[in-house]
Amino acid sequence: MPNTRLPFTLPEYYERLEAVRRSMQTQGIDVLIVTNPSNMHWLTGYDGWSFYVHQAVIVSLTDEPLWWGRPMDAVGAEKTTWLATESIYFYPDDFVQNPDKHAYVHLCGVLKDKGWDQRRIGVEMDNYYFTAGCLETLRAEIPYVAVADATSVVTWQRSVKSEAEIEYMRRAARIVEAMHARIREVTRPGLRKNELVAEIYHASLVGADGYGGDYSAIVPLTPSGRDAAAAHLTWDDREMVKGEGTFFEIAGCYKRYHCPISRTGYLGKPPKDMLRAQEAVLEGMEAGMAVAKPGYTCGEIADAFFGVLKKYGVEKTSRTGYSVGLSYPPDWGEHTMSIRPGDPSILRANMVFHFMPAIWTPEWGLEITETMRITDEGGPECLANVPREMFVKN
Repeated sequence: MPNTRLPFTLPEYYERLEAVRRSMQTQGIDVLIVTNPSNMHWLTGYDGWSFYVHQAVIVSLTDEPLWWGRPMDAVGAEKTTWLATESIYFYPDDFVQNPDKHAYVHLCGVLKDKGWDQRRIGVEMDNYYFTAGCLETLRAEIPYVAVADATSVVTWQRSVKSEAEIEYMRRAARIVEAMHARIREVTRPGLRKNELVAEIYHASLVGADGYGGDYSAIVPLTPSGRDAAAAHLTWDDREMVKGEGTFFEIAGCYKRYHCPISRTGYLGKPPKDMLRAQEAVLEGMEAGMAVAKPGYTCGEIADAFFGVLKKYGVEKTSRTGYSVGLSYPPDWGEHTMSIRPGDPSILRANMVFHFMPAIWTPEWGLEITETMRITDEGGPECLANVPREMFVKN
């Protein structure tokens, strides 16, 4: 019986699989061990909070992919993937977090049983979920096989979104709009930050337009005052006070697809240098989006943006955006393209980026961002509609 919980049609999954296989062949990879949960989900539909233990999707050039993981999570694989039951493998539970038995010993046994231990194997070396222990065990158990770095094989296939994926991101955009509306409504002096974040979470999960929200890959980042000089602080239980700005870096999430949007609020009268930085950022965003078209590069977006900042005398040393879409914790970025000077990645229609021209100084932080879809119609589509200017409350 077909799995009615799949977020996409079977033909779309088959197209994704064939795209990955073509990339494998180009890179000389016969068997691919996929451990990034976003890539696992994109290929099979698997969805569960099980990425804290060893799990993988194994892709060959011919057979149906295999899901491999913990026994209790194999049930989740049966419920959320399009794979046949006989393609779902699991290791005994005493392999879980056991310093004397690594789960990849079992996985290597599966590879040997399938005859795949004689093939060139690709692994996602540079991601959070493939550890040094995984690699050492793999090489110890099948030392006669070449192991290649295949970190980018699946992630780059996800760069151009399907129409169904874009629709999910638009639904996530409606959710993040509701989240920011709630922030503007309740933010005030005396409100404890944890209470504000509770309101953000409530809005994110209630959803919008009849669509319920999912958990996002990054928690709300909401530092105030001098704490906002740091890009990735979360929240505490102190009261918000006058004379401080707060940036809100949050995302709506629907079926694991994200639409991150950052905005900044100020309680009281914003300082002049902060207002001037806002002016530079808003103008720079327009300049960057003017070249966010197919055929241009990520580097050219960055050049246009940083050119405006230079005119204003505003300094920024970090990148100013990255590709986004489907993701699991701890990050909603896709780890492929970056909007930074020199990035040669060529823009194509239905790529989606978090254009993130944030400014951090020792005294304050300012974040005004957009999630934008590259279109064939000229300029990009900003998926969410949230006023960009800093909101001010007394």
